[in-house]
Amino acid sequence: MVSERDFPCWRNGVLTGAWRRPGNNSAHEEGTIHDDATAQALGFRGGTIAGSIHMEQFPPLMTRHFGEGWHRSGSLSLWFRTPSYDTEPVRAFLSPLPGGRATVWLENTGGTRVLDGSASIGAPDGDAMVSQKLRDLRPPGDIRMLRHVQVGRSVRDVPTRVAQRDIDVRLPILTEQDPAFEDPSRWGGTLVPLSAVIHALRVVEPPLAPVQGAEGGEFVGLFGAITLQFLNGPMVAERDYRVRGRVVAVADTPKTEMFWYEAIASDPVTGQDIVSTLHMSRLMKASSRVWAGEVA
Repeated sequence: MVSERDFPCWRNGVLTGAWRRPGNNSAHEEGTIHDDATAQALGFRGGTIAGSIHMEQFPPLMTRHFGEGWHRSGSLSLWFRTPSYDTEPVRAFLSPLPGGRATVWLENTGGTRVLDGSASIGAPDGDAMVSQKLRDLRPPGDIRMLRHVQVGRSVRDVPTRVAQRDIDVRLPILTEQDPAFEDPSRWGGTLVPLSAVIHALRVVEPPLAPVQGAEGGEFVGLFGAITLQFLNGPMVAERDYRVRGRVVAVADTPKTEMFWYEAIASDPVTGQDIVSTLHMSRLMKASSRVWAGEVA
């Protein structure tokens, strides 16, 4: 019998993770997509789990397939397709491709894909899942919530730092544990979980995308896609970094407006770039007064 400790394991050429039940640790954040009442008013079954939390199911597959070097020069690129909810079982998969690349995905028990993506090790992957989606964007249509967000807008030297206490608080909600989250001996500092890396690089969002300053005020947003690329990783706790960012696209769908940005964290002492993200956020039209009555 296969036990939980035997995962990830290979099945018919596919590296398969264990079933996990990630919790909605942001359910208390009223007025967000993670709050049951807000999400249900927008047509969701309940408060949704943040996409960055689902990223945490992939490092065991990454290191099993690519080795620990993935934490230094690996990428994980995810396109979120279907919401998942508190403690809903989901499982991660990896299918190898030539050239140090792989296809990855996450499924629920009904076989529905929660997300699709790609992974790699080595040089940054120009054909990562999210990069492909960005290239396929059509020109934006009627942009209202994001009318003040300018493609090409950039910021530099935004400070960020992940405290060990922030990792310690996060540990109980992570579906996958790594001794390096608490032991600094492997990486010269305690390893920052992927979801905390994403949060640390989001410090560029307020100056890049002043959505709340736009007409209409409040809005409800959710992650649409994330690529994380280690350049000289990993990111470790209790170390200062500087983040630069740039808006790369603004777009829309019938129900959302979207903005895409890239962010790169560097070590201010060595000048080395450590990790980058390409991030797409969706803003629900039905949540904003500028779209009131026009979107079901």
